[in-house]
Amino acid sequence: MLARTADGLFWLARYMERADYVARLLQVAEHMNAVRVDTNRSSEWESAIVASGCAESFEATVEPADEASVIRFLAFERANPSSIVNCIETARRNARAVRTSLTTEMWDAVNQTSLELADFTQGPLDADRLAEFLDWVKARVGLFHGVCSNGMLRRDSYHFIRTGQFLERADNTARLLDVKYHVQLPEVADVGGVVDYYQWLAILRVVGARRAYRVLFKGRVQPAHVAELLISRTVFPRSLAFCFEQITQHLDAIQAQDPQLAAVARRQAHVMYAQLRFASIDQVIEDGLHEYLTDMIDRTRDLGAEIAKGHLF
Repeated sequence: MLARTADGLFWLARYMERADYVARLLQVAEHMNAVRVDTNRSSEWESAIVASGCAESFEATVEPADEASVIRFLAFERANPSSIVNCIETARRNARAVRTSLTTEMWDAVNQTSLELADFTQGPLDADRLAEFLDWVKARVGLFHGVCSNGMLRRDSYHFIRTGQFLERADNTARLLDVKYHVQLPEVADVGGVVDYYQWLAILRVVGARRAYRVLFKGRVQPAHVAELLISRTVFPRSLAFCFEQITQHLDAIQAQDPQLAAVARRQAHVMYAQLRFASIDQVIEDGLHEYLTDMIDRTRDLGAEIAKGHLF
């Protein structure tokens, strides 16, 4: 496979997954803001900006981190490369560049999403219309991944798409879970103390994990169990462990089809997967969950760079 084709497939999946993540991030900010009980903590909207990785670019706008400005910046701002609008449009450009490697259904899913996007960008959205938009984004991304799973040959094109998807998802899950600590637990010493039940419940609701949590843990929502679900439980498809399990499998498949590809990224991914799979959540919380998640975000970024170095260029 040509490097530019692999690169286009990899980033197509990443941008589609990122659009889904930003939509979920805005939803969790809405939920957290609705149940906020301590006005001395940092703003949920400020936390959403930090968790999106767009803090520096948002600060350059010299706007307050309030509901209107953050929604506009993360959802519709053309100057923000990670806004939902830009993610969808960039995904379409990548899809067009690798059109011959996609199934008809995959191209239609991306192209139709780009066309329908105009319906939501003609003017300001009220609360109901915004909720509809965020749900629409999640549904369209789900459609794309569904037709990809059901229609593509299990060859290198498929494996590059899935590697990009799960690498982006791993980064997103770590950031989403860390939002809780930007909002409610800014100090390491606070971890394990009294937490707001409704904010933890909001996180589960946004990642679609309320039923999964009830099945695995039952009873009242506890932060240690939420962390365990989103970090080390491979049965949940948005956990870090599940994502890295998938990444290792797809990198293994890519190298099996082309043994000349560098193995550094594979080894790095396998090490991270093993550490996540057998992580002790109690120890993670004792050492500092925020620090642990920050480290995972950094290592996931480094893995992405190594994949690009060894596989795409």
